Amino acid sequence: MSGGRDRIWLVAFLAACFGAATVGGWSTSRSVNTWYQTLHKPSFSPPDWVFGPVWTVLYAAMAVAAWLVRREADRTPARATVGRQALVAWGVQLALNVAWSAVFFGQRRIGAAVVVLAALWTAIAVCVERSARVSRGAALLLLLYLAWTSFAAALNVRIWQLNPPAASTRDAQD
Repeated sequence: MSGGRDRIWLVAFLAACFGAATVGGWSTSRSVNTWYQTLHKPSFSPPDWVFGPVWTVLYAAMAVAAWLVRREADRTPARATVGRQALVAWGVQLALNVAWSAVFFGQRRIGAAVVVLAALWTAIAVCVERSARVSRGAALLLLLYLAWTSFAAALNVRIWQLNPPAASTRDAQD
């Protein structure tokens, strides 16, 4: 792959990730300073300011991981099929990532968000496994994302447990 095309793919993956972040942010912005603040959270919940920097790093890592898979699969025909599988899983996890924000923050359905997170976690795990066959570096970057998503799942489940159903679906008039 030429250097120019290689850079275009990197920019495209970065645009996809930060585009997903923007779409997810629209869902989040309506509730993060209102409804979310009214929820009971577990003691292991990080301060709100942590989420932005963590997600910025994770979205960049996801983009670089996809780029590494694409680049290596393009250079090594024997890895092309598994590379395409990894990139399909990558696209699925990115869509589920946006869906989680829409369900948790947009619809304020904490329990349903747990279901989305289970699907997201599975898609990331598949993406890690397929990516590892193409690029060890990509898999390592995605493992960071899987670890954070595991933490987010524990946090989501605990918030669900701590808040009655009325709190998870309550409309914001605040």
